[in-house]
Amino acid sequence: NARLVNHYGLPPIASETPIRVELPDRRRGGLLSSAALLMLQSDPTRSNIPRRGSFIAGQWLGSPPPPPPPGVPPFNAEEEGQERTLRKSFELHRSAPTCSACHAKIDPFGFSLENFDAIGRWRDTERGLPIDASASMESGEQFDGIVGLKDYLLSKRDTVLEVLSRRLMIYSLGRGLEASDQCVVDRMVQAAAKSEYRFSALVLELVTSIPFTHRQNPEY
Repeated sequence: NARLVNHYGLPPIASETPIRVELPDRRRGGLLSSAALLMLQSDPTRSNIPRRGSFIAGQWLGSPPPPPPPGVPPFNAEEEGQERTLRKSFELHRSAPTCSACHAKIDPFGFSLENFDAIGRWRDTERGLPIDASASMESGEQFDGIVGLKDYLLSKRDTVLEVLSRRLMIYSLGRGLEASDQCVVDRMVQAAAKSEYRFSALVLELVTSIPFTHRQNPEY
């Protein structure tokens, strides 16, 4: 609607009710650039690089980082000075060996989302300095910004689909998964691949599966 396109920086429309609009480029569209999700992974007044990165690594790729080691001082962007971007301040903060190993796995994802502020609005600068949204993974893979992140995740689509399928099963069954559930997960991934990766294909394969349609005997 008119209010949301203004928030997203899109060409204005007159409708106060939600309607479909054509996006000018790939920076918007999809869950990754949803203001609601970006806000959830931010602090009240600034973006949160490791939280956003952990969200991608854990919720999308199934590789959540371990909890931070005890005694790590909290990051305070204000103490780091106003002459740097948040990224530069955070790179200095996380340089300790006890922090760098885990942050190397999650921070690149957060860096690629730095063009979005705390409430999901697009920005090209921060504190008057240009945003650097480039990312380099430990594997040597590189991408830049939200468009690069989307392409990176597309290259890992089988992993993303498996993680999504497992989470759908856990939610729908109300229990953790067992080894015997893996065959259903595999069929869900295959069904999506055959249906141009439609979400409905995942749901249909799930709701017609044995674990969904049959109740377990609590005695076994």
